[in-house]
Amino acid sequence: MTKLSQGRILVTGGAGFIGSALIWALNQRGLDNILVADFLGQDEKYLNLVPLRFADYLEADELLSALDQGDPRLRDVRWVFHLGACSATTERNVRYLIENNFEYTKTLAHWALKKKARFVYASSAATYGDGAQGMDDDEKNLSTLRPLNPYGYSKHLFDLYAQRAGCLNQLVGLKYFNVFGPNEEHKGDMRSVVHKAFQQIQANGSVKLFKSYHPDYTDGGQKRDFLYVKDAVEMTLHLATSKAGGVFNLGSGQAHTWIELVTPIFAALNRKPQIEFIDMPETLRSKYQYFTQANVSKLRSSGYIAKITPLDAAVTDYVRNYLSPGRKLGDEPGPANHPAQPQKSPKTRSAKA
Repeated sequence: MTKLSQGRILVTGGAGFIGSALIWALNQRGLDNILVADFLGQDEKYLNLVPLRFADYLEADELLSALDQGDPRLRDVRWVFHLGACSATTERNVRYLIENNFEYTKTLAHWALKKKARFVYASSAATYGDGAQGMDDDEKNLSTLRPLNPYGYSKHLFDLYAQRAGCLNQLVGLKYFNVFGPNEEHKGDMRSVVHKAFQQIQANGSVKLFKSYHPDYTDGGQKRDFLYVKDAVEMTLHLATSKAGGVFNLGSGQAHTWIELVTPIFAALNRKPQIEFIDMPETLRSKYQYFTQANVSKLRSSGYIAKITPLDAAVTDYVRNYLSPGRKLGDEPGPANHPAQPQKSPKTRSAKA
């Protein structure tokens, strides 16, 4: 019996990209005592839930009132994975972001702390802005970060709040870098370049990437830290069940170019690479990140020893086992194809809070 089998698990944003992947990973461990909360509107996000197993579902706009009313569905919750948020980096309604990403998180975090439930929440690498202040997840540096967009600021605001309230070391904040993989179809323009490129190749045999407007980077040579969603949820579950506290970078620890990202897609489809470089919209040029790379030493020091899936292997798994056959996580025939198998971490290597 694992720690996670003790009590009910609440996953907000459970129909979303990382949320549904987390439920899939829990199902792989034989766990289904899960309460899912999300906003299921008119898109097809609900399809992510169809192959998954969970005990109950609750609309996210009803969750806060359910907390106040002592809803029996929440009585046995011992684990809270708060992954629900507006994740659009292009969202301009700052008031909406503050209400949805900051105030909602505050309320849920205080409820979990009072209930002594483990609270794990999604922060973001967008809090680092252009990276001028580095991308180190040492909490001492939080106040120096300068996010470039309202989404990043809404996430940064809660990190700062938890630190000032003196409870950050009792929580786990996850600064996800560029996560890609199955179950992201509903994200529209926020889908990964892997998903967009796959569709472009299927349609016309080529991929369009933005030109570089920075003298240090060639076209397609801009670098990001790309992380496969299967690795992201393994890291998430590790930190939840460890004694770790504070904010943690979740990335591969290795930056790759956009060209390195899309080339394995062509290979997985048995096609020759054809890349076209296009102009970047004026509105993005001043806020574009040319380089991101997660410092994952803090994650490793918490006892996470699993090998991170190499980029080409992750892209190949995504394209061949999910995009090409049109599968969701949970639709895998036979044993799940999982290049990053979970490993138990030594109890003696816990991170300091």
